Amino acid sequence: MEQISDNQAIPSENIPGSQGVPARKSLAGGADPATHQRTDKALPALKSLPDTAFVRLSDYSTEFSFDLRYATENNFMKTRVYDCPKCYTRAITARALIAANSVFLKHGLRIRFFDCYRPNSVQYLMWKVVPNPQYVANPVKGSIHNRGGAVDITLETLSGEPLDMGTDFDYFGKPAYHDATDLPAQVLKSRRLLKETMESHGFWSVRTEWWHYNLRAASAYPVANFQWSCAMAEPL
Repeated sequence: MEQISDNQAIPSENIPGSQGVPARKSLAGGADPATHQRTDKALPALKSLPDTAFVRLSDYSTEFSFDLRYATENNFMKTRVYDCPKCYTRAITARALIAANSVFLKHGLRIRFFDCYRPNSVQYLMWKVVPNPQYVANPVKGSIHNRGGAVDITLETLSGEPLDMGTDFDYFGKPAYHDATDLPAQVLKSRRLLKETMESHGFWSVRTEWWHYNLRAASAYPVANFQWSCAMAEPL
């Protein structure tokens, strides 16, 4: 388990062939079936960590899925900007995500992540491609992604089939807006379930992106720019 302070930098190692992982159902060390948390003895309880600590989300739940697009070329920049796929958030964000996911699990669904914490250096790369604050936060001010309080997500079935949300992730256009109504009824129902559940767990949405959620409690945290380790033996 990696716990990282605001200013601690982790050396990044380049590894070939890194790709997003659609689903991960088990972790080394096993998991407590009641909490879905890894049972490694060295892993501190999530509730014991400071709210501002950065944690790797897969250390604290086996019930998420990951398709981290910026570790692939399947994103709006058409280039890989993460050396390897890892999902970090602040501890306070991780706790809220696990609580929200417990609701989705009751519906036979789970959260699939497209992006989590994002180094501020990557924010500059994105701004260079799309300098539009409707879609990409100005890196000078910093995104809530850079603060460890934002995630880009969708829902999928427990067998790994993503729900139809009407557009792909990072679709820049009105069909991706929350107030778009000219969409199939099932798409609107799925978006509503995602939005209402996330908002009931302390997140707020962005009008132009059905997939983007910010945790209110983490929105004012400092901008960070650490790079995670890409050691081959480490889990996602």
